[in-house]
Amino acid sequence: MARIELEKPVRDAMARALTRYLKDELDVEIGGMDAVLLVDFLGETLGPHYYNQGLADAQAILQAKLEQIGDAILEIEKPARL
Repeated sequence: MARIELEKPVRDAMARALTRYLKDELDVEIGGMDAVLLVDFLGETLGPHYYNQGLADAQAILQAKLEQIGDAILEIEKPARL
């Protein structure tokens, strides 16, 4: 799997959100570069788990829709006599 690259504005916004969270919830202050590095670490270590769960969720939705389509096709099937 290719590495997921976030655009700089998104990555910076995530770092700011993480900085605020750490300050507000844990009373821990980190610098901007540390926050970016932490975002990168979390993305590399935890990100694939969320990504894979998203793929599994999408696959389940697709499977359910395909079953609905299959059922709809069976409903319009005409009896054939020879």
